[in-house]
Amino acid sequence: MHPSVHAGLTPDKPALIVAETGETISFGALDARSNRAAQLFRAQGLAIGDTIAVLLDNIPEYYEIVWGAQRAGLFYVCIPSKLTAPEIAYIVGDSGAKLIVASAALGPVVAALAEPLAGCARFVLGGAVTGWQDWDAAVAAMPGAPISDERAGADMLYSSGTTGRPKGVRVALPENPAIDGPAVLTMLAQHLYGLGPQTIYLSPAPLYHAAPLRWSMSVMRLGGTVVMMQHFDPEAALAAIERYRINASQWVPTHFVRLLKLDAATRARYDVSSLKVAIHAAAPCPIPVKEAMIDWWGPVLYEYYAGSEGNGLTTIDSAQWLSHKGSVGKAAYGALHICDEAGHELPAGEEGLVYFSGGGQFEYHNDPEKTAEAKNAQGWTTLGDIGRVDEEGYLYLTDRKSFMIISGGVNIYPQEIENRLITHPRVADVAVIGGPCPEMGERVIAVVQPVDMTEAGDSLAAELTAWCRAELSGVKTPRQIDFAAELPRAPTGKLYKRLLRDRYWGNSESRIV
Repeated sequence: MHPSVHAGLTPDKPALIVAETGETISFGALDARSNRAAQLFRAQGLAIGDTIAVLLDNIPEYYEIVWGAQRAGLFYVCIPSKLTAPEIAYIVGDSGAKLIVASAALGPVVAALAEPLAGCARFVLGGAVTGWQDWDAAVAAMPGAPISDERAGADMLYSSGTTGRPKGVRVALPENPAIDGPAVLTMLAQHLYGLGPQTIYLSPAPLYHAAPLRWSMSVMRLGGTVVMMQHFDPEAALAAIERYRINASQWVPTHFVRLLKLDAATRARYDVSSLKVAIHAAAPCPIPVKEAMIDWWGPVLYEYYAGSEGNGLTTIDSAQWLSHKGSVGKAAYGALHICDEAGHELPAGEEGLVYFSGGGQFEYHNDPEKTAEAKNAQGWTTLGDIGRVDEEGYLYLTDRKSFMIISGGVNIYPQEIENRLITHPRVADVAVIGGPCPEMGERVIAVVQPVDMTEAGDSLAAELTAWCRAELSGVKTPRQIDFAAELPRAPTGKLYKRLLRDRYWGNSESRIV
């Protein structure tokens, strides 16, 4: 299916609602707007297989642009709006984008891009910026009819750069050129979670990341309604569930942590009984956090493990999770394999790199070496995560290979330590990294964001050390606990550990970072 199909069948049905304002875009309006966007892309000389870039916060126009690119056979690169001008220029240049649409609300960053992107057609939304054309005026001049050479396009999303410069994940354009041809994720959404025309789906995260973009577009393909939050706020999310009678949604563990930090009276104030499906992914969820969410919302939580690369997917529902706590599920797309460093498959229960076979194929744009590193001799592909599979086929993730700490020859996985610390009532957020140690090579450092920053200091550090020692071995207990007012996270909840590691490997003496 496709929004254009629903535009013909139910043109007045809401395709999109902005949670904070109630602004509504119907399927009919979305179809006309995406047609005009496609017409503009052709008028700018973009042909099938070319690339555009999108630099916007969560605004309604996001969807008209990406659906316009999808029906024009283009690759669309969605760039995080929090990046600096040099970071944005790198992605635009690396992707080969011939056109970019940006928001005037990003101010100096957009203005600074006019010169670096001189060879790229530049359009701006929501105001005038020197060196940029007015998107609204340009698209309004285009016809609302479909272009004559419609062909299905695809996204090309960049990694968040947690361990180095971001890399574009590029897949081939769909074999079926029809814009309403079958899409794997849409079929999975329908089969696994029952999403369809009746779905009212809350999307609380930025659209420039893979899951919010792809899942919300899948809901629109199926004829459901997307309720988009412009900015995540835990109480506002609960209010949106109640106001719009949300029955499906998607989250990351950080969202759950922030929801659970609300006081009991605030949580009880909102009716969330309409929720039938609460999907979560992006990072493994600490067991106590997920237990608390199931106690609160009921058995509506569905977890999956996958990546922007689309090489495979596991899934697990609440009942399965309660009997396999900590698992991210069984393979639902592709087959799971756990392999050693040489690429040899390991038996059930042993830890190694997680590989998928039989799923989607991908490459890292302009990086054949990284693409080759993601494959073993059998052609199976990995995202770089470490885990194990039990006798029943359930996958348990340990951590990312790149985040592993090696102290005195012992492999230490930060995730287990983070999962312990985040459950402390005085901890709002935490990251565990390896810092330099002349004797052991690396030492375990926890960077903690307290609920109250005025409590940061030796007393709280000692309390948290004791909290860890109660459940973790001595080698896993942090040797150093530092405090930060805020950790460097993307709005999706993904942590930029590289930024923290860089600070420590340059200077590791400060107690307040």
